[in-house]
Amino acid sequence: MIQETKKQIEAKKIIAIARTISGEPLYNFAGAILKGGVELLEVTYNQTDPAALENTAESIRQLIQRFPQMVIGAGTVLNREQVKAAADAGAKYIVAPNTDVDVIKATKELGLISIPGAMTPTEIMTAHNAGADYIKLFPCDYLGKGYIKDIFGPISHLKFIATGGISAENLETYLSLGILGAGIGGQLCNKKLIAEGKFDEIEAYARKLTDIAASIKG
Repeated sequence: MIQETKKQIEAKKIIAIARTISGEPLYNFAGAILKGGVELLEVTYNQTDPAALENTAESIRQLIQRFPQMVIGAGTVLNREQVKAAADAGAKYIVAPNTDVDVIKATKELGLISIPGAMTPTEIMTAHNAGADYIKLFPCDYLGKGYIKDIFGPISHLKFIATGGISAENLETYLSLGILGAGIGGQLCNKKLIAEGKFDEIEAYARKLTDIAASIKG
């Protein structure tokens, strides 16, 4: 199962990040991006919500039930309890904003894919040595392509996912550098368009992203 999920991540490349939306708006968003070709969706924990554990798990369960062709993961995962709740709900991968060895180990113990966030060479190698499957280079656009080229000099053997400031305007640039995929939040999960019910525009943007990703070879 984990190998199949890896194949899907590496083939599809685009992970949509759904932050602070739930219920029907979330499900309508998921339906729109799926029509646009995006099959990977990360539902983040809202750390300011006292009921985040239950709410995020329920969102994951509902998405899996409604959209079985999608590959659902949990994001902004900061501790073992959140890893387990996401796993119990059916999440296939765990995404974190930081490198926390305990979270990585908990993820791997439960047979899920680990995607921790890292910025420095030390964080990147710490995550890799702890068992991470992919490294979320974050905040990617802030670091820029020059930084990534420098990182890829000594550490090009790892698998990176770009997150933070990624959009249709710069996606091709980062994928062309050798980054295998991208997590895309606000540019795709556009709260204004969701509130206005303009899911056709969200679908169109998702299609634009998937077309760019499909054009990159390797």
